[in-house]
Amino acid sequence: MGKPVRVIDTGVRDGRRQIAFDQAIVDLHRDGKSPDTVRFLRFEPCALVGRHQAIGREVKIDYCRKNGIGLVRRITGGGAIYLDPGQVGWELIVSRRRFPLPTLQDYAKEICAAVAEGLSTAFSIDARFRPRNDIEVDGKKLCGTGGFFDGDTLFYQGTVLLDAPPERIMACLNVPDDKLRKRQLAAAADRLTTLTALSAGKTPDIRTVHAAILSGLKNRFGLDFFETSPSAEEEAVAEKLHTEEIGTDEFVFSIDDPHAGDCSGATLVAPGGTVTAMVRTEGLNHARRIREILLTGDFFVTPPRIVLDLEAALRGTEVNALSSEVDRFFASAKAELLSLTPAEFKAVINAAVRVTNA
Repeated sequence: MGKPVRVIDTGVRDGRRQIAFDQAIVDLHRDGKSPDTVRFLRFEPCALVGRHQAIGREVKIDYCRKNGIGLVRRITGGGAIYLDPGQVGWELIVSRRRFPLPTLQDYAKEICAAVAEGLSTAFSIDARFRPRNDIEVDGKKLCGTGGFFDGDTLFYQGTVLLDAPPERIMACLNVPDDKLRKRQLAAAADRLTTLTALSAGKTPDIRTVHAAILSGLKNRFGLDFFETSPSAEEEAVAEKLHTEEIGTDEFVFSIDDPHAGDCSGATLVAPGGTVTAMVRTEGLNHARRIREILLTGDFFVTPPRIVLDLEAALRGTEVNALSSEVDRFFASAKAELLSLTPAEFKAVINAAVRVTNA
């Protein structure tokens, strides 16, 4: 199906540098300067929060700093995770025209099914896609995924747990009690499994994992591959992004604890994810307006900046007109929601405003 897809491996790198490379390859692919690509990558130990998450709520920051665990913010949505060389990252950066599908959820389903098939065949396991964006074996998570569109560019990524004790993975993360209760788990670690655990304690070779993922993508989408190295331009753009934005504390802590200060808010836990709305209002009675609003959580939207656009659109909106303004925004915005719905965003925003009235 079209030209062969390039395969690159950027090896083990600092987390912020790996995320800077993500943004570089997305930008260059969108501009026609990078080809369709499968990228493999691994991370030095780090706690990695989703694009829209408040890092102070999701990560045990002091623990991470004391134990040399990096603090990183990725460019995709979703929840916080711990990464180290015991997880294998994989990414698909391709033109949507290569295999057109209607929505991001359709891509999630098909790509996860492809990777699950490849892993199942290679390691004699029963890996399956679980909505909204996981690959599981016997109800335990083996691989989390997520992605977005940037114009014609599809960026979709996942992480296979290779050999990392689940207890270590969870040691630096704050996992809400209600999430554990919902799954009837004694601990968050009970939700996870690894390829080592599924292979009777024998850790698979990294290249075997790569080959399994490529095989699944080839069989499902008819892709052919060739291996090469990242381009000099990709490395240069990634370095610039790391220095000026993604590698900075300003970016990583751009959303910290939304409960700080004089904000009031509400949280909605839905089947597709969690969203928190924090608001400040000004004015009185019928003239009360939104002065500031912050939306955080473990949700996926595409393109990612839609959340910032929604926050901007609601500033200055009269409280009584909030529902209609949220409806207007989603009706006109070219947005796709992999998890939460516009109605759920509207509900949590209105709930946060009611708290400010209490």
